[in-house]
Amino acid sequence: MEPIYVTGHKNPDTDSIVSAMAYAALRNALGDREYVAARLGHISDETQLVLNRFGLQPPMRLKTLRTQVRDLDYDTPPALNLAVTIRHTWKLLHSNESIPALPVCDDEGKLYGMVSAAEIADHDMQTIQNPVLEAVPVFNLLSVLDGKILNDGGYQTDEVGGEVIIALPQQREALLFSNPRSIVICGHQPEMIRRALELNVSCLIVCQAEVSEELRSIPSRTCLISTPLEAFRAARMVYHAAAVSHICKTDDLISFHLDDFVDDVQEIVLKSRYRSYPILDENDRVVGTLSRFHLLRPKRKRVVLVDHNELAQSVAGLEQAEILEIIDHHRLADIQTTNPIWFRNEPVGSTATIIAGMYQERGLMPSEKLAGLLAAAIVSDTVMFKSPTCTQTDHRMAERMARIARVSLESLGQEIFSVAANDSRSAKDLFFADYKDFHIAGYNLAVSQITCVDSEKMLERREEFLDLMKATMEENDYSMMLLMLTDVLRSGTQLLFVGDEDVIRNAFNVAVKDNTCFLPNVLSRKKQIIPMLSALWG
Repeated sequence: MEPIYVTGHKNPDTDSIVSAMAYAALRNALGDREYVAARLGHISDETQLVLNRFGLQPPMRLKTLRTQVRDLDYDTPPALNLAVTIRHTWKLLHSNESIPALPVCDDEGKLYGMVSAAEIADHDMQTIQNPVLEAVPVFNLLSVLDGKILNDGGYQTDEVGGEVIIALPQQREALLFSNPRSIVICGHQPEMIRRALELNVSCLIVCQAEVSEELRSIPSRTCLISTPLEAFRAARMVYHAAAVSHICKTDDLISFHLDDFVDDVQEIVLKSRYRSYPILDENDRVVGTLSRFHLLRPKRKRVVLVDHNELAQSVAGLEQAEILEIIDHHRLADIQTTNPIWFRNEPVGSTATIIAGMYQERGLMPSEKLAGLLAAAIVSDTVMFKSPTCTQTDHRMAERMARIARVSLESLGQEIFSVAANDSRSAKDLFFADYKDFHIAGYNLAVSQITCVDSEKMLERREEFLDLMKATMEENDYSMMLLMLTDVLRSGTQLLFVGDEDVIRNAFNVAVKDNTCFLPNVLSRKKQIIPMLSALWG
């Protein structure tokens, strides 16, 4: 079962994390077991406090939705050990002609080579020119010949090798074999058998004939084998007793890993001529093979987006994924889909409010822990119900969730906002904890928000923040960067900015000094900052 990821935006806040967790839990509880909550960034101190408060673990980290090799319907043919016979290899290739090649592995399952019908055919042709067999295990030989050992010498021999000779009845001594390093094949020919045993040839294969007790008792180092096969077939099968490691391709192999991206794989495949490529896992063990056919229609990862619908705020590789749903409370932005989807967008202060309402609509009571998370997310995103984005729906749903979780909204809010601006954290950690990119009328900007109970104390670190903002702005080629120090007690925001101060002066009608101004009653990024800039820039 392929997962459906439920994820919020980059640099996730509490609402984003909780909404993903709650919606995945809702769908799974209703029987859709493939939904998996995910996150795109670091868990903030605030969110970690909330998770610890209710005894839950953060969701998995999702780095990309780009299509990977693991998403393909690749083949999973047998992975052959390098000691397997050529005969067994041919049987496997012949039984499944849709698989052009088989991987050959060492004892640890790691790639040794690749073998196809072409390597076997090449081996067969070479044996015509050079009918010599090198160090073949007797086990292999007995297997391909359906043979059995007839003498003590055979039981003392582990490997055989030499020139393969079919010894036919003849009169001229010079035409008989004379080299002990020979593999002799004969039929019912007692004198030929005696000569081979006395010469101590490497191996003597007797085809479709009995060997007398007298001959079997001749002291000899020869491995004497009987086979039910006739001589010509036995001669060909002897060569197929060799290990596949002797013929498989081991040079210039091209392999891919499960985590490799398909678009990168396609470029490599287009530049090569192989019909099959081995696929390796994170431990370099073979898990399958890939052919050009598998790249034609790759499976796309599936995702549900919560608390955002803007491409710049979403997961990398979203354009290669299949978006199934969007649940959000922000403005409509720039994410496009190839097919119609379920899109739920409500003018409320928190996505958690929407998710909690979906539990209510489906007649499913969230657990105490989950209800506590939802209440905390609503409190966090509405700034303790002081944000202009907050509605009666948010307030009522938070109260309902708090009753289920048996917690106080006031005490929950105090815990949340006391940790959000911890003085011990670096300026970078504070700045990027709740940070979002925006694209408005050709302008690129980023807005960070730190919600606290003492903005004047945070303002003492103004130079740290401004230096960080200038560096980030230059690195990302932004038009402007803003930092909102939102003060819950003062019901306003100290705004730090880098960029054209006329934009801030005209957008918010305030006096500006040293890249700073105070915006009374401004608590919301999405409803009070972004709309004003959008109106100014058109």
